[in-house]
Amino acid sequence: MRHVSYYRLSAYWLYFEHPKSHVGPRFRDRTTFDRVTALYDFDRVLRRLVMRGTEHVEVALRGSWAYHLGQLGDGHSYLDASLYDDRREFHSNLSKLASETGFSRETYVKHYRESYDVPAIPPVWMVAEMMSFGQLSRWYSNLTDRSLRNLIARPLGLPETILVPLVRHVTDLRNICAHHGRLWNRGFLIPPRLAQKPADLRDTLDQTATQAPAKLYNGACLIAHVVRTVAPDSTWRGDFAAHIDSHPENDLASMGFPANWKQRPMWK
Repeated sequence: MRHVSYYRLSAYWLYFEHPKSHVGPRFRDRTTFDRVTALYDFDRVLRRLVMRGTEHVEVALRGSWAYHLGQLGDGHSYLDASLYDDRREFHSNLSKLASETGFSRETYVKHYRESYDVPAIPPVWMVAEMMSFGQLSRWYSNLTDRSLRNLIARPLGLPETILVPLVRHVTDLRNICAHHGRLWNRGFLIPPRLAQKPADLRDTLDQTATQAPAKLYNGACLIAHVVRTVAPDSTWRGDFAAHIDSHPENDLASMGFPANWKQRPMWK
């Protein structure tokens, strides 16, 4: 632990502290440095697992978005402002994309810049791979045509009403994981919307947990559903569940896990 900063580790020993109003020792009985570091190590592996799950969501959405927007015309039809609900957001997204394109060192983007003057921004199948997932989320969610959003969502096994808030939630998850932040008991300001279909997903979700701050459980269930849809041979669900079972403090409620979570359809 010599390479972990005091401030980073303090996020984990906070769990073992008494409330500020408590008179007496700062930490609860039987708190040890080993318990703190065990929680830290649990969270470190958890971040890697969650990142692995979100990769399936991200790659599938990139591919589906590029495919269906590419079907609209010559590959640049995604730049048509009339496709988008919020024109101000569209122009903001377009400006960011133009900037990223101008500075990108990707070989295929460089080749496009050197070969074509108009349009200045590459076709949809190129930008789908170079833009950040957060930006992809904004381009997708801003589409006016609900039927188009549903076409894009279909390969991921969810309707657009569920996928749009999920990709925003996944963006938050990815950012925490990418910056090695505390994940296990964090609350999220943007909760995912809870699916009612298919039945096994509905019955696996905690349908009572609809308000912010959202805990990890429901987001993990939705990610698990996308993973089994786009990568049915993946071991992710089993790997994730096994790691949750290894929680050193066995405090799964702080992660939003119901007491009977292992008996719910998707985790059996």
